[in-house]
Amino acid sequence: MPPAAAASSRRSRAAHAEPHWPGVRLHVVTGKGGTGKTTVAAALAVAIATGGRRVLLCEVEGRQGIARLFDVPPLPYEERTVAVAPDGGEVFALPVDAEQALLEYLELFYKLGRAGKALRKLGAVDFATTVAPGLRDVLLTGKAYEAVRRRRKDGAGGERAVYDAVVLDAPPTGRITRFLGVHAEVAGLAKVGPIRGQADSIMDLLRSPQTAVHLVTLLEEMPVQETCDAVEELTAAGLPVGGIVVNMTRPPLLPGPTLEAAARGALDREDVVAGLVASGARAEPHVVDALLAEGRAHAERVALEQAERATLETIGHRTYELPVLADGVDLGGLYALAAALREQGACS
Repeated sequence: MPPAAAASSRRSRAAHAEPHWPGVRLHVVTGKGGTGKTTVAAALAVAIATGGRRVLLCEVEGRQGIARLFDVPPLPYEERTVAVAPDGGEVFALPVDAEQALLEYLELFYKLGRAGKALRKLGAVDFATTVAPGLRDVLLTGKAYEAVRRRRKDGAGGERAVYDAVVLDAPPTGRITRFLGVHAEVAGLAKVGPIRGQADSIMDLLRSPQTAVHLVTLLEEMPVQETCDAVEELTAAGLPVGGIVVNMTRPPLLPGPTLEAAARGALDREDVVAGLVASGARAEPHVVDALLAEGRAHAERVALEQAERATLETIGHRTYELPVLADGVDLGGLYALAAALREQGACS
């Protein structure tokens, strides 16, 4: 089956399937730099929110990528609505700031409200988060945990979660396992007390079926290899791997037999000339040569992408594919990607 037909068949089957992550409350999205992980995280948040859910989309790298994607001004350290999902539902966004998170932590556990603010004015907070990179990860993951666990009263006198799901735009694959596992190290250092209890609670969530770590890749050798390595590391650390999102895919431009001929360098020159003439273009020799070379290069790219697909299939996790957007990622494109994820069953 041609690659495009195979992908279409997979999407068609998945469109009628139940969502693949029904019990997941925390969706962690990671990927090698340049694979579009922030875009995928935003699209996933919209997909999950569709139909009336409340979803919080968090970013932890301080790049204001969410604001740019949703075409809103730079976001402060507070939860704000950035999108209304199809059929109801809301996407809230929060760029997690380590300094603010530390002040919250000091107030929550040690009641250092005013003293904490004084420490910030003195530069102690910035100093602490700079000299201890692991502390930043503790605070960032801790904030995501708090958002997942937060409750509010409902109309029936009971309580329910403030957010139906939290999507975390996490650090790249190269450091995702250490980022998510930092509380295990904290638990090893703090034997007793509130810090140990908090660390244990966060690791319990991160290792539970309520969490899924999704990896974003391209059909290129380095991103695919990093994805495979990250899956192995996450699994060894007891962290639940979710789906593999193959981003920016492109269908073959030539039909099967023609593509095979192009790969062998056996395209019929006269057919190319006839095609140029039929289109009203001049069939000059250098143009025909360029088209033949382009056809072979295209066939080689398709073959390489198929080889990377085969590598991803050996991982044994669900795979989703998102198309490259010819006009770039604007708000309309983001909603189109969200719809594609829903059709493939990628949302909870």
